[in-house]
Amino acid sequence: MTVGPTRVVVADDQTVVREGIVMLLGLLPDIEVVGAAADGEEAVRLVAEQAPDVVLMDLRMPRCDGVEATRRIRAEHPGTEVVVLTTYADDDSLFPALQAGARGYLTKDAGAEEIARAVADVRSGAAGLSPQVQRRLLERLSGPAPAPRPAAEPAPAKPPALPDGLTAREAEVLALIAEGLSNAEIAERLFVSPATVKTHINNLFAKTAVRDRAQAVAYAFRHGLSSGS
Repeated sequence: MTVGPTRVVVADDQTVVREGIVMLLGLLPDIEVVGAAADGEEAVRLVAEQAPDVVLMDLRMPRCDGVEATRRIRAEHPGTEVVVLTTYADDDSLFPALQAGARGYLTKDAGAEEIARAVADVRSGAAGLSPQVQRRLLERLSGPAPAPRPAAEPAPAKPPALPDGLTAREAEVLALIAEGLSNAEIAERLFVSPATVKTHINNLFAKTAVRDRAQAVAYAFRHGLSSGS
């Protein structure tokens, strides 16, 4: 089956930036811009009218900011994915956007190739995170190494309970998702089949109430789960 061009809505409150993004996307193959919004309210309205595949969403906008607009779009129009395109890559911007349902996160210094790749990734069901953002997530997930336990201190009788009833294997899969590994790469790392990995992912998504891999990364950060690598 032939897949048509990716239909995109651009949301940014700065006219020159918004028009520049629209012009840039117009030069990219397989992307069709179907609307441009000056704030989050207009972005939500355009999504309802145009049913785009992807919204490129700024965060700091009047009336309705990008996080709230993302939350509403993902709740009301789950067939539309959101890629944040913003100046800010701090934790207070990054994690609320991912928790609201954004599957991609780029900063505005991204080039045309990086934007096109993120749009294609989220349309195919993957996360579209810039290398800078991926590094930031991994840094926060890893955190400082724990201090070594004195030799005389006895080891704990059992490991602490995992959140939301996760099994040790599900937590391990979640940590590998946070590393950015695909299902096939996780299967190779754990010496299991891709079908088994998919079952673990379905189970951990159900237990943690996350909707996609980007939210799973945010969940892992909040709960201090990481592969330790």
